[in-house]
Amino acid sequence: MQDLSTVPPQLQSIDKAIVDAILSARIQPGARLSENQLAALFSVSRTRVREAMMRLEARCIVTVSPRRGWFVSEPSAEEARHVYGARRIIESGLLRSMPCLKAEDRQALHRHLEDERQAIAAADRQRLTCLMGDFHIRLAEIAGNPVLTEVLRDLTARTILISLMYQSVVHALQSHDGHCAIVAALEANDPEAAAALAIRHLDEVEEGLDLTRRPDPLADLRRSLQPDTEAPSASPILKIINR
Repeated sequence: MQDLSTVPPQLQSIDKAIVDAILSARIQPGARLSENQLAALFSVSRTRVREAMMRLEARCIVTVSPRRGWFVSEPSAEEARHVYGARRIIESGLLRSMPCLKAEDRQALHRHLEDERQAIAAADRQRLTCLMGDFHIRLAEIAGNPVLTEVLRDLTARTILISLMYQSVVHALQSHDGHCAIVAALEANDPEAAAALAIRHLDEVEEGLDLTRRPDPLADLRRSLQPDTEAPSASPILKIINR
């Protein structure tokens, strides 16, 4: 695997822009990614874009279809089970080795939980989906392990794609209670309890998925025929991704 430090900045920018758009739930599974338009946006060659796409494909973030191009991944039911299995192992181990929370860590986590509550009150599913994923990345950042943080970013991006395809709004809201319980255990300096709660939380989320759903083969056409409601302030990367 190529060391991130050896990747040209513009390639990291393409990678990051697409992963960040997924983490914030601003693009849907199956969205097409145009090589020509990405090359124009980032002022690089199509070869450079293709290299970035291949890196994302290796991370299971995008897929390629012969003669059709690159698309944001649409995880299968089997892949969803594997992703949650990986997260149980990684996050339970992470929490068992979690250091005592510092005052600033507690404050950051409580601010995050308050943001989740506000998103729930506003019925803002997009923001809530983003916050639910970001909670787990924040825990890895607090643990101070950049390798685990990057691993969890990728797994979280894949989890968000899974949620957008298979999770109901009701089950998405239940995740907040799980996050609150994990934070309470960490504040009580009980990493074993926090690890057990994380596994229970992921079990509940996975159980809330409707893995019998199938991707809508007409989704792209359906979105294309809808009235254009894109806000004037929408970012260039989203304009390209959503075309």
